[in-house]
Amino acid sequence: MTAAAVADHAQTLDALRAAGVLAVVRAPSAQAAIDAADALVAGGVRGIEITYSTPDVPAALAGIRARHGDTVVLGAGTLLDPPQAAEAADAGAAYLVSPGLDDELVTAMRATGRVVMAGAVTPTEVMRARRLGVDVVKLFPGSLGGPALLKALRAPFPQLSFLPTGGVSAANVGEWFAAGALAVAAGGELAPATALRDGDWELVTERSKAFVAAVAAARGGVTA
Repeated sequence: MTAAAVADHAQTLDALRAAGVLAVVRAPSAQAAIDAADALVAGGVRGIEITYSTPDVPAALAGIRARHGDTVVLGAGTLLDPPQAAEAADAGAAYLVSPGLDDELVTAMRATGRVVMAGAVTPTEVMRARRLGVDVVKLFPGSLGGPALLKALRAPFPQLSFLPTGGVSAANVGEWFAAGALAVAAGGELAPATALRDGDWELVTERSKAFVAAVAAARGGVTA
């Protein structure tokens, strides 16, 4: 990895840490994803992940990047196939997220030079993620063990960054940060499927404000 790539990685990781929360958007269309991003940003969210369960992810990423530039740390999630890695990176994703560990997929993700996140929930999986060169371990589903699991995993792997997804709410976000999370990810807590379907952007903004406030309180008032 070149010095420039290392610097880009560090900058993205710093931005993820500062954002505190990543909104996981599973929208019914690319336009809905773009509109959801507007609503999330209006609520103070600075980390946005567009999942590959959304139609035309490249268009969604490009549209969000055009509207918000570097004011958001933008990524693509639910990557399942290696070609998606380059496609998402070319469309403006700064980080790439897979729900699990697949050697070929992680290799393709790393080849883009973007920050790589991959799902793991056991010590064996975390060791494999480390060996594959994953930058951030996506603790998924986080609801399986909660903050106690993250705390337990941090003990033998203090050098690794963890981002829990699943089972994260405004009510328990403080427990996740106390357990050592780099940041947290939330989907329906911020952008419910019904709001994305019906275009209820006011609800998305309201939920975003509440979640961002909870993150700030959990981190002693520190926001992005």
